[in-house]
Amino acid sequence: MECHICDGAVESFVDGKTDISYYHCHTCEYLFKSPECYQGIEEQKARYDLHENDENDEGYRAYFQRFLDFVLPLVGEPENGFDFGCGKSTLLADILNNIGVVCDYYDPIYHPDLPDNSKKYELIVSTEVFEHLHDPRSVFSSLAARLKEGGYLAIQTQFHPNDRVAFREWYYHKDPTHIVFFRPKTFQVLAERFGCKVLADNGKNMIVLKKQTSDRSGV
Repeated sequence: MECHICDGAVESFVDGKTDISYYHCHTCEYLFKSPECYQGIEEQKARYDLHENDENDEGYRAYFQRFLDFVLPLVGEPENGFDFGCGKSTLLADILNNIGVVCDYYDPIYHPDLPDNSKKYELIVSTEVFEHLHDPRSVFSSLAARLKEGGYLAIQTQFHPNDRVAFREWYYHKDPTHIVFFRPKTFQVLAERFGCKVLADNGKNMIVLKKQTSDRSGV
């Protein structure tokens, strides 16, 4: 089996507690569950429906504010944005709208109408989405194509510990809808493939990338 990100060779190991097979690419540090664990949309929806995300809850709002506190100082003052995989709530898009970033949103389950494919954005955000994706390279490519030159892609997903002993104890992969796992290096490889560059990551779960200008002179 090849890596879904860089097409490199992967090594497999089994979690003795669950008997689930995992595949680890040492080239780009991508790690994924055996595809037999991937769930259909209805199975995923049943789990997501259990989430109690109240837009009026201060803790829920603070969760998104922490993300924006990391992202916004890096991206200037974008005029428009797109929240990819927003879930049932549109709170993140609403917060961005309230600070002057006109924000569209999309979720394959709850808000399945994608904006016009020709529309380009100065900022695309995606929080706690990438770990669910069956084909993250394809999704990254499509998001990069939706960015204006010089636009920003900000992603939140927990970075795996890149150590098999620590990984087995890591809480994040125990959610059955979490099937693929990343490191900053994984996103660096994706960035290079699709005309972006990594601006910054927080070492834990957030990363911001910028789409290069056509002459590659953009910073």
